[in-house]
Amino acid sequence: MEKGRRENKDRIRSTTVICIRHKGMVAIAADGQVTMGTTVMKNNAKKLRKMYNDKIVTGFAGATADALTLFEKFEAKIEEYKGNITRAAVELAKDWRTDRVLRRLEALLIIADREHSFLISGTGDVIEPEDGILAIGSGGPYALSAARALVSHSDLDAATIAKTAMLIAADIDIYTNKEIIVEELK
Repeated sequence: MEKGRRENKDRIRSTTVICIRHKGMVAIAADGQVTMGTTVMKNNAKKLRKMYNDKIVTGFAGATADALTLFEKFEAKIEEYKGNITRAAVELAKDWRTDRVLRRLEALLIIADREHSFLISGTGDVIEPEDGILAIGSGGPYALSAARALVSHSDLDAATIAKTAMLIAADIDIYTNKEIIVEELK
């Protein structure tokens, strides 16, 4: 049973979230699709949240209830460490990996402020991208590829790149729709 659960955990589907850090701007975009198995249950879910007086934006992929629990845990960490996103991300990852209940949560988080962007996983990963671009979820690889091409070969701003990359991912990934929400940090 544990092996099967782990295999499902590795295949987080049902959404796409991308974070772009470009030209002094930060944008995170997410689609709105919620699926149960192969059935679309909702098209306009909000998978992004601003925190800490709108100085931090977060997004999730995976099980909604699990992600909301992680949002709350991260929000408590960011308050505890007075807005230090790096410290809060590392402490959340430690708790997520070692706590018996949290360890079972099936979600991934992207967290960003004006200086840092992190992908946080339940296996203890805290990844900061070299190029300022992160993507998670079933359409993540498609959005990541599109964003990298757009950053390299266009003059678009971060929010436009994020939305365009999401629309490209939605054309390819059946678990991603075109109801895109973009949050920016300026």
